Amino acid sequence: MFWVIDALSAAAEPTRRRILQLLASQPRTVSSIAAEFTITRSAISQHLLLLADVGLVEAEKVGRERIYRVVPEGLRQLQAEIDRFWTAELDLLVTEARALKSQRIERDH
Repeated sequence: MFWVIDALSAAAEPTRRRILQLLASQPRTVSSIAAEFTITRSAISQHLLLLADVGLVEAEKVGRERIYRVVPEGLRQLQAEIDRFWTAELDLLVTEARALKSQRIERDH
């Protein structure tokens, strides 16, 4: 079965989300990114390739290393997708979930 991952799906995965957070602060090499994780450098490279495929990061080859950075337009498109997805109904759901949690805490104490 063949399927194409989109930016929203790519960014939903926790490791890729953390990579995007790291790259948002500054461009980094694969080694620099991998140092922040317990997974292999190879696994980080695969995550970066997927993020590049969906247009969220780009790489520049400098000598023997690749410097990765976020693609501002890709992040803007991701934000637009999230904005389309996040509706008033989801806001209401979050409010109701918080109220239920509060009631459960009060009941348990």
